Amino acid sequence: MAKNKEIKTNAMRILETQKISYEMHTYECDEFIDGIQIADMLGLPHEKVYKTLVTQGNSKNYYVFVIPIAEELDMKKAAKSVGEKSVAMLHVKDINAVTGYIRGGCTAIGMKKQYVTRIAREAQQLEKIIVSGGKLGVQLELSPADLAKAAKAEFADIIFVG
Repeated sequence: MAKNKEIKTNAMRILETQKISYEMHTYECDEFIDGIQIADMLGLPHEKVYKTLVTQGNSKNYYVFVIPIAEELDMKKAAKSVGEKSVAMLHVKDINAVTGYIRGGCTAIGMKKQYVTRIAREAQQLEKIIVSGGKLGVQLELSPADLAKAAKAEFADIIFVG
């Protein structure tokens, strides 16, 4: 019985403290796989599954963006949404030091510090979205509004339309 207790991530604890309901999805995973593969493994529609991207602006501040797995972050729109001239993706080797999470297990909820966070505005049209649960093999399903509340995020136009 005690085995299930170990799958409690910082993100889940924060959601529970804030009395935000969520559903957990788990899958077998020993190393990074992309969100599309995860969605396919779990039989989830791609438009409901979101990835968390971390960037750094000209000011050296870090910014977090949550977008659908099959979409690309529009760097110009992203920078504008946080008041920067430009933003660049954080190097993979720096993810853990900056966020406290590892690649593939990064979520906007409960990072080492509270970074300015933007969620793609398209998420507002969905009843529920699915994001990383804070470790490989764990995804959390919750309402976009609850994610925004827990991550202290705002919705913005940040997806590349090409």
